Amino acid sequence: MEILKAISENLQSGSAPKVRELTMEALNLGIDARDVLSALMEGMGVIGVKFKNNEVYVPEVLLVARAMHAGLDILKPVLSETGAKPIGKALIGTVAGDLHDIGKNMVKYMMVGTGIDVIDIGIDVPPEEFVNAVKEHKPDIVCMSALLTTTLPAVRKSIEALEKAGLRSEIIIMIGGAPVTAAFAKEVGADMYAPDSASAAEKAREAILNKK
Repeated sequence: MEILKAISENLQSGSAPKVRELTMEALNLGIDARDVLSALMEGMGVIGVKFKNNEVYVPEVLLVARAMHAGLDILKPVLSETGAKPIGKALIGTVAGDLHDIGKNMVKYMMVGTGIDVIDIGIDVPPEEFVNAVKEHKPDIVCMSALLTTTLPAVRKSIEALEKAGLRSEIIIMIGGAPVTAAFAKEVGADMYAPDSASAAEKAREAILNKK
């Protein structure tokens, strides 16, 4: 359908006003909200692949993410009425002592684009806040971001806090960020490591679906 193709293409070009307009138009034409969501997710998927291949960069991805949210803001009320549910829930935050949020935000946008409901608990998140958020929101997966070498110990402390609270077995833990490696993830007891936002979204989706 041409309008769904146009939604995907305008999303990929980062045109939030056009995505909002076309999303409303599609719904007014009687197109199922889930089909419109699929068009948005398809566009986000294309950008995810291009980002992994270094064909687009952070500024472009952030524009696309803004366009994605423009469409989702229109769709969410309609989807909730139809009973459409996300595939699962992710909790995401940047660990204590770290004020970076661009990487975290990109992961969040990519995850939303794969059908995951994401709760963002912000930056500089202490271990006890991760614990409280897991208790409150009961996510399938917890994503921790660390962009500084000096904040890597906070990742370990946050995972340890979840273990002490008896919550570790209930969740998948994914970590990422510039200084993070697969070896470090294994060392601190995380389940997964993702080198970039597109990979994080793919791995999270796969892990959630396997967990169900």
